[in-house]
Amino acid sequence: MIIRSASFVRSSTSLAQCPAPVKPEFGFIGRSNVGKSSLINFLTGYSKLAKISGNPGKTKTINHFLINDSWYIADLPGYGFARVPVKMRETWIRNVREYILKRENLSCLFVLLDSRLKSQKSDLEFMEFLGKNQIPFARVFTKTDKLPSGSVEKAILEYNTEMLENWEPLPLTFISSTVNRRGKEEILNFIEETINNFSNTV
Repeated sequence: MIIRSASFVRSSTSLAQCPAPVKPEFGFIGRSNVGKSSLINFLTGYSKLAKISGNPGKTKTINHFLINDSWYIADLPGYGFARVPVKMRETWIRNVREYILKRENLSCLFVLLDSRLKSQKSDLEFMEFLGKNQIPFARVFTKTDKLPSGSVEKAILEYNTEMLENWEPLPLTFISSTVNRRGKEEILNFIEETINNFSNTV
């Protein structure tokens, strides 16, 4: 897939404020500071499309971007650590949960996992939630350039070992690095294939 255009559409604090669900949509979510904005900018080729911050919890709304005038990227608030009041964090969780469960044009949710960290309880619990609710998702291991050779496979194997206790088969998995420019073609090809399937069912 070639990205010819990418533009910010709107920020929404609830499902009701999101753009009309008439185009295929791909959500990006993960623990705070996992690299969501960097990955979105890398995939689209627009370095300033999604705002990047070193402060965890920067994304507080559901941010929609229109790609090639035909599909959406949704940048979702991160879960896990964030320096915000508890009530505000609870509101994010409630709104994101509603989006995930009720967004009818959500074609796939990309769950970003920091390859440098051991399997995180919050990540495992979140993916379990997606599985139980039959939400289509794929794992994306980020920041793989920061690991020595062979360590990426080890990190994935650790997640697989834990998930295989409850999962069969395992979710689709991508390996990415915005520094080494790894994973872009694979992810965009998957998105293109999914969009084609979406078009054939509407």
